[in-house]
Amino acid sequence: MNILFISLGCDKNLVDSEQMLGLLTQKGFTLTDDETQADVIVINTCCFIHDAKEESIQNILEMAEYRKSGRCKALIVTGCLAQRYKQEIIDEIEEVDAVIGTTAHDEIFEVIEKTLAGQKELDIQDVDRLVEIDAKRVVTTGGHYAHLKIAEGCDKHCTYCIIPKIRGSYRSVPVERLLKEAQDLADQGVKELILVAQETTLYGVDLYGKKSLHILLKKLCEIKGIRWIRVLYCYPEEIYDELIETIRDEKKICHYLDLPIQHASDRILKRMGRRTSRAQLKEIIEKLRREIPDIALRTTLITGFPGETQEDHEELMAFVDEMEFDRLGVFTYSQEEDTPAASMEDQIDEEVKKNRQEELMELQQEVSLDKNEERIGRTMLAMVEGYLSDENVYVARTYADAPGIDGYLFIDTAETLMSGDFAKVKITGALEYDLTGELEDEFA
Repeated sequence: MNILFISLGCDKNLVDSEQMLGLLTQKGFTLTDDETQADVIVINTCCFIHDAKEESIQNILEMAEYRKSGRCKALIVTGCLAQRYKQEIIDEIEEVDAVIGTTAHDEIFEVIEKTLAGQKELDIQDVDRLVEIDAKRVVTTGGHYAHLKIAEGCDKHCTYCIIPKIRGSYRSVPVERLLKEAQDLADQGVKELILVAQETTLYGVDLYGKKSLHILLKKLCEIKGIRWIRVLYCYPEEIYDELIETIRDEKKICHYLDLPIQHASDRILKRMGRRTSRAQLKEIIEKLRREIPDIALRTTLITGFPGETQEDHEELMAFVDEMEFDRLGVFTYSQEEDTPAASMEDQIDEEVKKNRQEELMELQQEVSLDKNEERIGRTMLAMVEGYLSDENVYVARTYADAPGIDGYLFIDTAETLMSGDFAKVKITGALEYDLTGELEDEFA
């Protein structure tokens, strides 16, 4: 039986999708990417911000057409939108056969069986349940890198965020399970592990009584076949000395850290429910750069938060200019129902939000170009991602680039390289977000 999987939203959601795919292929399902050939269609949805919600709804409606008139016998909706709007989806989109919440995706096979037998299913479990799936994941990222979700849920309760309500409280995945999953991924040819969670820095506090990310990282470094380990979503206030030392000293761990700061105005940070001040953010960033001089720092910002004045915006601009983040993304504030920020006074006009976002990104373009130009002449290790035949160049990433969100290194060479190969590349040119280079030594 053919199954089509559509995974939307973040990399944490993608891990859930890959786990479900592993379970279903183990049960004999065949994967397809052709809607007309699918007997079952599963959409793993997102609803973190308005645009993600719209994308999820649009995908459901499009796939509903295949359920209505095509080969498809079951349309399943799972993930965050399913958890948040379960009853509305079942009631309002008659083509949907089942809705599965964020903590019930291990029951995907049983749900599909019931829907094929003609039942409508609404499978919503305790939001604080920790799903355990033993089947080997089906890696959908090309095979040479994969995400490892080390925890579920969040306890931070930032005023703009719905995640704690739809993903539950913070639950760490036990070390033993993560090491087994990482070994399985390495056995499948994965060379880069990207650690993700709503917040990675608190890993282990609930299970082991203390922050244990550094312990997990050291154990992951022992797995043969893994060449790079990258850490995303570190809340700045939770970064601790043993973690910094481990990133600095363990050779497999990329000198790269993603720390979402969201803003730099103390007034807005407080309204957001964040736990840091501008001064503390600066102190953390300076400490990271002092301890790990070549560290690449990525952050994300929210612009247009309720009550953000022009002065707040200019303060954020000045902070970005001063801190010179290697990588930076900017979201416009999304007014999400059932969050404290949604009912705050002084909501910002969409056009103002967009203008402020563009100003921040234009500033970051200048910062990023300067940073990239500093790399010209250096030889850097890169992982090959693929080949652009029309431009006759290979696409690769350095340690400073996470897949899908950061830049690329374009390699000009007559040699034959394969995706997942590591090569030493001399940097010869710089663009705003990307680098160009020449091969010095393949199979580094």
